[in-house]
Amino acid sequence: MKIDVPALSLVILVGVSGSGKSTFARKHFKATEVISSDFCRGLVSDDENDQAATKDAFEVLHFIAAKRLAAGRLTVIDATNVQPEARRELVALAREYDVLPVAIVLDPPERVAVERNEQRADRQFGSKVVTRQLGQLKRGLRSLKREGFRKVHVLSSVEEIDAVSIERTRLFNDLTDVSGPFDIVGDIHGCLPELEQLLTNLGYTLTRDAAGRLVDAAHPSRRAIFVGDLVDRGPDSPGVLRLVMGMVAAGNAYCVPGNHEDKLLRSLQGKNVKVSHGLETTLAQLEDETPEFRAEVATFIDGLISHYVFDEGKLVVSHAGLVERMHGRASGRVRSFCLYGETTGETDEFGLPVRYPWANEYRGRAMVVYGHTPTPEPEWINNTICLDTGAVFGGSLTALRYPERELVQVKAAKEYYAPAKPLHVASAPEREPDVLELTDVTGRRVIETSSHGRLSVRAEQAGAALEVMSRFAIDPRFLLYLPPTMSPVATSKLPGLLEHPLQAFETYQGVGVTDLVCEEKHMGSRAVVLLTRDDDVALKRFGLAGRGAIHTRTGRSFFDPALTDELLSRLRAVAVEAGLFEELDTSWLLFDAELLPWSAKAEDLLRNQYAAVGAAARTSLPAATAALSSAVAAGLDVGELLATMEQRAVNAGRFTEAYRRYCWPTNGLDGVRLAPFQVLASEGATYQNRPHAWHLGIADRMVAAGPDVITPTRRLFVGPDGWDEGVAWWEELTGAGGEGMVVKPALNLVRTGKGLAQPGLKVRGPEYLRLIYGPDYTEPANFERLRDRNLGHKRSLALREYALGLESLERAARGEPLWRIHECVFAVLALESEPVDPRL
Repeated sequence: MKIDVPALSLVILVGVSGSGKSTFARKHFKATEVISSDFCRGLVSDDENDQAATKDAFEVLHFIAAKRLAAGRLTVIDATNVQPEARRELVALAREYDVLPVAIVLDPPERVAVERNEQRADRQFGSKVVTRQLGQLKRGLRSLKREGFRKVHVLSSVEEIDAVSIERTRLFNDLTDVSGPFDIVGDIHGCLPELEQLLTNLGYTLTRDAAGRLVDAAHPSRRAIFVGDLVDRGPDSPGVLRLVMGMVAAGNAYCVPGNHEDKLLRSLQGKNVKVSHGLETTLAQLEDETPEFRAEVATFIDGLISHYVFDEGKLVVSHAGLVERMHGRASGRVRSFCLYGETTGETDEFGLPVRYPWANEYRGRAMVVYGHTPTPEPEWINNTICLDTGAVFGGSLTALRYPERELVQVKAAKEYYAPAKPLHVASAPEREPDVLELTDVTGRRVIETSSHGRLSVRAEQAGAALEVMSRFAIDPRFLLYLPPTMSPVATSKLPGLLEHPLQAFETYQGVGVTDLVCEEKHMGSRAVVLLTRDDDVALKRFGLAGRGAIHTRTGRSFFDPALTDELLSRLRAVAVEAGLFEELDTSWLLFDAELLPWSAKAEDLLRNQYAAVGAAARTSLPAATAALSSAVAAGLDVGELLATMEQRAVNAGRFTEAYRRYCWPTNGLDGVRLAPFQVLASEGATYQNRPHAWHLGIADRMVAAGPDVITPTRRLFVGPDGWDEGVAWWEELTGAGGEGMVVKPALNLVRTGKGLAQPGLKVRGPEYLRLIYGPDYTEPANFERLRDRNLGHKRSLALREYALGLESLERAARGEPLWRIHECVFAVLALESEPVDPRL
């Protein structure tokens, strides 16, 4: 015997004590999927048979089950569950999380259960308990379906229990293995001529029957998805149904039901419905069709699934949209939301219900495509889009190409039906796209990224970032991106070195990345440059006067407004001379770069920290050395201490030489240089999928166009056989006083079997690390202690910030609202408050 269990469900085992529920659960389900009432008693009382702890145990059981169901995990309840009230609470829990409750009843003969209990030393409660439980079970068997269980399986013998197999089945809405490409078509409402034209424009080949009626449409490489509301109001609802039904039957399309199909079905089934809102038109048109066709329509609509989840969960299609917690779930509540959406309980001046603007609050990973509420033009709100553009009201019939995100529209030939509400009137209040609200960033936040899944920001992190952002950061309209922190390489085992290129090469080789680029690590400050083509662009595109921005890793401006404008003017001239705006077909560019010298930003740090340490050492150590030398000359045994002081003086000298390399005189912008190394984004495009050779080629062209402003970034491409060459180049750079290098995947953005690869690993030279760890870090006692560096948290932080940066770039390139971009930028700054060793 085979039992089908939905992959996402709450499985409730029902049976008397001794019926074999725990053995059955261990055999057919993972240990983590099973929640046992006995185990929960043990958790709260240290005794699995302590009946006095039952109430607390079931509170724990329900809490754990709720957490699993919220996370979309199959959950099995191992308890007797013979009482209706116990089952009622569990069915209510399944409904709360929109999963299917399934009952598996184990009902072996009474003597079997009694004998099993007698064989257990911890079950000395006699046969009366089993008899009582069995009576409760028998009385409730016939009512299990009425209690709300979607499926009930009864196993009535030991042989049946032993022979049964469990097969996990997907929910009908789970098409995560189907990736497209798709053409998603908005509400049609009987507009067959417009549908025919739209499918033709999309490249579908139309098929007609002998009577000349459209019965199918096929594309060589794509499939259509219809968001519902095929019928009512328009000129030919039967024709639309015939075509869509044919496409679905042929495997050329998917379709979800709309509220108008739901009402039509009830009418065809003879139920009492109010014939209005265009249903009267459809029913009249169907009167001209055969009874067989009307029966086919009823069967087709009755079989439609409330919503579909496609492409590994990246795409959800539902008629009225769907909040994230309902994606891939199955319940009456989910179906109702898919058909009708959610209303506020109010009506507008046109007598129509005011729909709750769920899309404004949507933060899900999946793109949600829907219809239902007509709008003049489709508009992206967060990661959702409504495709109902009122074709039947004289608007357009719209399709969205997925994954291309391209819109294709056909203008309606006429107004077939007068709308109750003019199309130009918004259906619900919409948020101003460039207005930032405090609630966007306060409290715990969860952000969906396309490259790294869900990332969370704790409330205390948000508070720290809010302080920096509100007091020091540039205007958020120019703050499109913050660069991530960068992880250092694993600690080297070579004598006298904490970092070495071999560890970078080995790390990338371990995740299958063998083609790398080593880039010179400039002795400057990380800078992000937003550059506009002309002075009008900033105001038109970003709503802010100016030429752009040059800001630090924490969003602060490097210079005052006058110097910033002057530097941007020089950089614009370089970009124009290099032909970048024309080549990339954009009015603005966003660069990742280094601003040199470091003293341009960190003068206070250099003067008050590094220079102070160097000055103190140069003052005190010679005096100490002189005194100890005199003591040695006098015959005192202080030679070891003298050697220590002499070495510390050498270390202090190296420390001073190291920080002085980062300083050179500047006067205004004289002496200031920029070293761009990556193009981040432009209008409508991001460039993380372009190899680093392309980015560095752009940088080289900027150097050629403005050598007095732009500094080149030296680089060395290293393959699997070029490690020695990479090591030699690093030794050359650091031996000449350079900071070191950054090793990156040559392809730029790389995904491995474990997710995103680190975008870069910094390999710093031993003398630069003297600034980080102190003048005497190379002394043996200090050095061995410093080898114990915990890099795991730093690496995790680097990847999370990288993913948030990519997400903010994608949103900015797509022209999403400012608050959507700012959400990611703010999160990067918030993560910077995590307690990570700053020397890493």
